[in-house]
Amino acid sequence: MADTVLYEVSDGLATITLNRPEAMNALNIETKVALREAVRSAAADDAVRAVLLTAAGERAFCVGQDLKEHIGLLAADRETGSGQTMSTVGEHYNPIVRALAGAQKPVVAAVNGVAAGAGLGFALAADYRIVADTASFNTSFAGVALTADSGISWTLPRVVGPGRAADLLLFPRSIKAQEAYELGIAGRVVPAADLRAEAEKTARALAEGPTVAYAAMKEAVAYGLTHTLSETLDKEDELQSRAGSSEDHAIAVRAFVEKTKPKYLGR
Repeated sequence: MADTVLYEVSDGLATITLNRPEAMNALNIETKVALREAVRSAAADDAVRAVLLTAAGERAFCVGQDLKEHIGLLAADRETGSGQTMSTVGEHYNPIVRALAGAQKPVVAAVNGVAAGAGLGFALAADYRIVADTASFNTSFAGVALTADSGISWTLPRVVGPGRAADLLLFPRSIKAQEAYELGIAGRVVPAADLRAEAEKTARALAEGPTVAYAAMKEAVAYGLTHTLSETLDKEDELQSRAGSSEDHAIAVRAFVEKTKPKYLGR
């Protein structure tokens, strides 16, 4: 795996770190491929019970597409007529978002700085966002004459509402941490110096939690957003049966009766 993305698994927690701080963690091809493989690995590994997505440096979580590389690729496309540059959405961004949002385990994003374009999309694909008080968000797409990608046209309206999403997409601007919290983009805002410790603490707590139940919660919420109440009730019935048959449920009930802290197994 390229060193533009760092991947580490420890005690059930996979930590994925975007590692191009000198480029504000912009997404060149090497980084996109490495990130895609890292999130797929974390999603598929049963030993991983939670994922922490973060970034190196203090200025940026991820500013989206590396436009310095992009402009060269566009020029090559014009010369060859291949039109391959924008295939990055299908080849890289979509698989990354699907793996983050579809992982059968909680995903926490620790947003340390600017999250723009696809960087915002990846943060929104996480289940929970802990944000430094110095961080900010920006849709950015209209500024480079592009439409939303990396799942933003699905995630952003569900977080802030369709009217506000249209405003933020049509008139991109910097959304500071406190406003992001008020909009629901940030789950929690913490001092920048405390971000990594707080994010790791949160992600490790989730890694020690009832993984089957967490996965069912993710599936239920995603299902309910696009189905009727009646269909969602049936889905809840199905998922509760799954959670109820897990070893962790039995452990939790026994611990409750015995007034002890449950030690979950993640199955």
